[in-house]
Amino acid sequence: MVQLHVKRGDESQFLFNTAVDSPLETVIQQITAIYNGRLKVDRICAEILELADHGVTLPPNMQGLTEEQVVELKLKDEWEDRCVPSNGPVFKVDEMGRRNGHAPNDKMKQILLRTVEDAKALISKKQVEANVCFTVEMVTEALDPLRGAVMIVYPMGLPPHDPIRMEFENQEDLSGTQASLQVITEDECQLWWAGKEMQRGKKLQDYIGKNEKTKLVVKIQKKGQGQPAREPLITDEQQKQMMMHQYRRQEELKKLEEADDDSYLDSEWSDRQALRKQFQGLTNIKWGPR
Repeated sequence: MVQLHVKRGDESQFLFNTAVDSPLETVIQQITAIYNGRLKVDRICAEILELADHGVTLPPNMQGLTEEQVVELKLKDEWEDRCVPSNGPVFKVDEMGRRNGHAPNDKMKQILLRTVEDAKALISKKQVEANVCFTVEMVTEALDPLRGAVMIVYPMGLPPHDPIRMEFENQEDLSGTQASLQVITEDECQLWWAGKEMQRGKKLQDYIGKNEKTKLVVKIQKKGQGQPAREPLITDEQQKQMMMHQYRRQEELKKLEEADDDSYLDSEWSDRQALRKQFQGLTNIKWGPR
């Protein structure tokens, strides 16, 4: 299997295994699905942390309003009494005004937090360092426990406008958000290697040969953004090691120079004739007028 180290810019994303004769359409499709799936899991985890702290999301027309404004406008959250966490809520006001403040109790909250922690570990970029290759199925493995945890804590479900439910139903609206800039659709995804775009319609072996044990760094890019920066010849870690080696070498040279210093020969203790001069009374002789 060919191992692809997928990056976006200079940032590692995940490792991916594929066959050398795989069509690039298939490779791009799978890489895009994994890339966007990991982003989805990350967004859901962020929202579940807010859910654990402040309850479900308010209707869009009530978000950001003060209690006085809600009363004045005669607005009512019809989902407040229907979307109640298991074992009753604990009130914790949301200073951002996005959620209703009816948070789960500590026991239910811990279920959400533990599940989020496990999901984040599964999609973590540290998996690259551990040499764990990502698959499309692993996205599902991260999403299913999150969905299950939310159903345990909110058995009646979440409001249709809650971003967590919208994410699970693939109805999320990311327009105007920073998250929308990170998503890359399959149609606009480009795969680059060694400064070349890997064109659809070809196979991976058309670029790297037929060696199945090849490892290479590829970069994903949105169409129209041009060629991404090429990989540096040496990594930051390699540069750090080289600098440390150079420093140690300089210190060794300094010690060698100090070891070659022969100024000690002018010292009295190094004079081989010192004992004879002492018996002959030739020590402490000063030359000059009295």
